[in-house]
Amino acid sequence: MTEALLDQLLTAVPVPMVVVDDEARLMGGNAAMEALLGPVEAGRPFVHLLRHPEINAALDSVLAGGGQARLNASMASRNGKVSCDVLVTPLVFAGARAAGITLEDRSRDEETGQMRRDFVANVSHELRTPLTALMGFIETLRGPARNDPAAQDRFLGIMEREAGRMNRLIGELLSLSRVEQDERRRPVESIDLASLLRAVVTTLTPAAAAAGVRLEAAGITGQVMAPGDADQLMQVFHNLIENAMKYGGSGGVVRVGLERLEHEPVLRGPAWQISVEDEGEGIEHIHLPRLTERFYRVDTHRSREKGGTGLGLAIVKHIVNRHRGRLKIESERGKGSRFLVLLPESAGRA
Repeated sequence: MTEALLDQLLTAVPVPMVVVDDEARLMGGNAAMEALLGPVEAGRPFVHLLRHPEINAALDSVLAGGGQARLNASMASRNGKVSCDVLVTPLVFAGARAAGITLEDRSRDEETGQMRRDFVANVSHELRTPLTALMGFIETLRGPARNDPAAQDRFLGIMEREAGRMNRLIGELLSLSRVEQDERRRPVESIDLASLLRAVVTTLTPAAAAAGVRLEAAGITGQVMAPGDADQLMQVFHNLIENAMKYGGSGGVVRVGLERLEHEPVLRGPAWQISVEDEGEGIEHIHLPRLTERFYRVDTHRSREKGGTGLGLAIVKHIVNRHRGRLKIESERGKGSRFLVLLPESAGRA
């Protein structure tokens, strides 16, 4: 192999790669390797680039005449700890033994796998709790409460509530799945944001009154056109306003607003800001970054009591992402919460 061929090889390989000579000194590396581990300086020992006992033992074996070695190893990189599939391959350079070392980062695959396992575990737990209650009440109704009408009414009411909770959970799981499938396809049709907000406020006003909450709206008159998916944005507004009503407290006010921003820095242009603000207990700062995680709850017991599934804000986040917008959450303990949805004014932005 010549130096020109070596350069071509390193350029052609898409994963991080270095080549070392028969003394385990670096001969060259590609840009992907430098992005992962740092500068590859020719002539320096490989161990100065990557100090990992198993990888260095595999390299010694290959340079001693052994066959190709494959292993999985965790190591420190420029971006933190990563888990890589490592391949050490015998090469010949200028008539002498050499070796190529490639690293394929599997950290994202492992994170995705862990997320799937956590998701299945969470769904199982969320379904098991109401199912266990239903099974217990069915057994009671067939036995001790068989001839007790008052107990039957009470237990059937609880069973109806638990069945409704499971139904909501399954509905939101299906909704989340659909949203994730569409997330890469940006909506291009033009919709009236003000009209959507008026419809949601009108729909929820009776429920707000029943809960002792007053709904106030500003800026939602007239017509405000923007690219978007009407059904999905309706779901976003409904979810945020309903949450504010649930957690804003009886006797409070939920304020819904719509205003135009001349320039939104992250979206790199004009945007529409939809705000939903309540006067509730607020949320401690430590919880804010995790609110949009699936099944994350600040107060698990209170959330379940109010019919929450732990998926609403995750769905909101995915829908806003699909619209190339931003979701901002501002809250302080004891001072209420403010949820902001920022949507680009035109399809050509963000």
